[in-house]
Amino acid sequence: MKKRYFLQFLLWLVFALAHPECVAKPPNIIFLFADDQAYDTLGCYGNPDVRTPNIDRLGHAGLIFDRHYNTTAICMASRANVMTGLLEYRTGCNFMHGPMMRSIWEQSYPVRLRAKGYRTGFGGKFGFAVADAPGQSADEHQYEHLPLEDFDFWVGGVGQTHYATEKNKYLAHYADRFSHSTRAYGAAGIDFIRTSSKTKQPFCLTLFFKAPHRPTTPDPAFDDVYKATTFRKLPNYGRAFGNHLAPQSRLGRQYPRFEEWGYHTETSYQDAMRTYHQQIYGIDVAVGMILDELEIQGIADETVIIYSSDNGFFNGSHGLGSKVLPYEEGARVPMVIFDPRVPVSHRGRRTTAVSGNIDIAATIMDLAGIENRSKLDGQSLMPLVRGQVASIRERLPLIQVWGATGSLTFGVVTQHYKYLYWCYGEGMQPREELFDLQFDPYEMRNLLHIPTEHPALPRMRAHYASELALWKQMAVPFHGYQPFGIIFDPEVPWARKRDLLPAPFKP
Repeated sequence: MKKRYFLQFLLWLVFALAHPECVAKPPNIIFLFADDQAYDTLGCYGNPDVRTPNIDRLGHAGLIFDRHYNTTAICMASRANVMTGLLEYRTGCNFMHGPMMRSIWEQSYPVRLRAKGYRTGFGGKFGFAVADAPGQSADEHQYEHLPLEDFDFWVGGVGQTHYATEKNKYLAHYADRFSHSTRAYGAAGIDFIRTSSKTKQPFCLTLFFKAPHRPTTPDPAFDDVYKATTFRKLPNYGRAFGNHLAPQSRLGRQYPRFEEWGYHTETSYQDAMRTYHQQIYGIDVAVGMILDELEIQGIADETVIIYSSDNGFFNGSHGLGSKVLPYEEGARVPMVIFDPRVPVSHRGRRTTAVSGNIDIAATIMDLAGIENRSKLDGQSLMPLVRGQVASIRERLPLIQVWGATGSLTFGVVTQHYKYLYWCYGEGMQPREELFDLQFDPYEMRNLLHIPTEHPALPRMRAHYASELALWKQMAVPFHGYQPFGIIFDPEVPWARKRDLLPAPFKP
């Protein structure tokens, strides 16, 4: 028996020496990122009302992540998270704070993969600016803050970008074929794949779709897709299921948008959901365009595909609209990884392991063979994809330091529980929330409201304290992040915190 294994090893060694390019060739990587896509909006996530065959195909052939979170659930910060593998207080990048420093950007996965020999391409809503020093303008319309020189192919924009293809500076030449940007990005992806397949380089394509972000602007080519569909509501839909939440959760723009965006009546809710899902259908079509091109070029079997979203969307859950807040519908999103090299026996699975957007950069670097990832906050998800481990972390922090001062929040989520601390105390008491996500996935009951202390509370407070200690230790010394190490400390009275708030958050 041992002799047989030894002979097999010798044969493998001879092959490796003769064909080293076949043994260690890194895969092509495609990362597809939606904007504001809720976790329950795909067929492969159990929604019976939607049509998403192409993304579902990736999910059914890959690994579906049922507990994937954005550590910050708003587009600018989330994009900075996924590009760098760092938490917001280490990127220093978000609205009301500032752009990303070039020294941080140079450690991002696009830059590091290009240095590794990858051909890199970007399309869509880049979402943040890159500056040389703190305090420089983060004006989302200033193209000089775009790192175009760090990509071999570019059809992106730094700001919100436009649904009309012709209005996007670097995408406009696709307007004659696709007037809506979602399919235009699919066409751009095809061009990048075709060009890349003619080179000997592996490639990494990143597409950040604008859809389904508001203003609601679906591709009219798909007007009939959901014309007759009546969409379901989640069990926590409506104002009645938000009364038990911390009052601070109602101080941001998410609360009035329940009515402003039409989730409060049956007719307007159905209208909102039809156009919202029509935009996601457009993404699915673009994904299909890309999958077809990989087959045409004969490289589908050597291309890993990652699909996710920058944040979730409430769509009326808890009587809220929009995103940002770290409840499940705001922070949890779809996440699918398909690696065609994984044995069939390990495909078509789901995992409840807690993962985060900071893990995407680490995963892409791992796929590319970049070993020096110790300075990242994220972990590679490939051991989960390959079926080698059941989890990669015990906890994940959730950050909310944008918008209304009253809605400032820090928390931590584990595979079983979520703990949130709402620091705001102007005319109200700071609040804690504890949810049992295993038995209460829609966060209908705050366990701090029960008469006796829940046995998980001390452990979750300890997790929170550990994450807060990391914030105090590692926050960048610019853009107003260091004071939050004190602001989120439950032991410090609000009267002292009020004076520490960065200028944009002064009450």
